[in-house]
Amino acid sequence: MSVFANLVAHLADLLQPLFHASATAAAIVVFTALVRLAVHPLSRAAARGQKAKARLSPQIAELRKKHGKNPDRLKKALVELHAKEKVSPLSGILPSLLQLPAFFLMYHLFSSGRIGGEPNGLLSHTLFDAPLGGRWHDALADGGVFGGAGTVYLVLFAIVAAVATFNFRRTKRQMAAAPVLDQPGMGAMTKIMPLLSFATLFTVAVVPLAAALYVVTSTTWSAVERVVLYRDMLVAGALATAG
Repeated sequence: MSVFANLVAHLADLLQPLFHASATAAAIVVFTALVRLAVHPLSRAAARGQKAKARLSPQIAELRKKHGKNPDRLKKALVELHAKEKVSPLSGILPSLLQLPAFFLMYHLFSSGRIGGEPNGLLSHTLFDAPLGGRWHDALADGGVFGGAGTVYLVLFAIVAAVATFNFRRTKRQMAAAPVLDQPGMGAMTKIMPLLSFATLFTVAVVPLAAALYVVTSTTWSAVERVVLYRDMLVAGALATAG
């Protein structure tokens, strides 16, 4: 973790002339962007996989209709179909899984009092009036909701809420335009999935501010990235609905 701490500190030194006391916070945003750039090729591959799965929906529906009473035969048929079309069922979750180590590193870095046997100097760094090692309940105890640190969290909550609302509406449109498969639990998933974006609000409220910055930056990046990568699916869905 000391190597990771040195990387964040080095980025902060580079950004200090521009961001002064908030240079470490800016370094976290830049680090998050670098992580997202690193996994972007996988995001593009995941988008291609999702589009391929959308094209396969009629065939999958037919297989479910044909083998619905034989789960083992259905599973084998689905595996064969995905293999034939070179579509991985796991492609959509790989980018998220590969980001988890970076998030947990950020979480532990700003939760640990000592790094490499030395006091963790990063804990004293701030984003305006909010310590990067602090949490929302610390901000509430020190000045309340509209105090210096509390205001920082209000801004983050507003960003997350805006991104979550955008994702909610976009996911609803995508799922409304996508073919509905006759699969157990699919109805419940259709209702729950658009709401998952709002879970980020809880994450931001309970993790250290540095980790919250990582989450907010990554979530915002994801929203913009999905607009770019899936724009043709939305257009196709809108045309299908209009037709």
